[in-house]
Amino acid sequence: QVQLVESGGGLVQAGGSLTLSCETSGRTISGYPMAWFRQAPEKEREFVAASTGSRTYYGDSVKGRFTFSRDDAENTVYLQMSSLKPEDTAVYYCNFDPQGMDYWGKGTRVTVSS
Repeated sequence: QVQLVESGGGLVQAGGSLTLSCETSGRTISGYPMAWFRQAPEKEREFVAASTGSRTYYGDSVKGRFTFSRDDAENTVYLQMSSLKPEDTAVYYCNFDPQGMDYWGKGTRVTVSS
């Protein structure tokens, strides 16, 4: 059974930093794309960042501030977030999509105070 567990969320002041982690169990992430999404209250789920292993992609709203990294040996991906803004407040979700299976974690909440 594949499970994704996000951690690292919390309350931070604007301008601060946080690093989120997502550990996957039940299947190796090596060779497969991994992604981060977020959902703010009363808003649609938004793409944040993704990695295919060889390339990394970012949503326009986080480019230059967030960094996606992955440790395939540990089956874990990370999202380093800096220069945080109140509009970054959301629940952040990890996504693992091996061959169309589309697994999601339960999310970790990030709150950025102004």
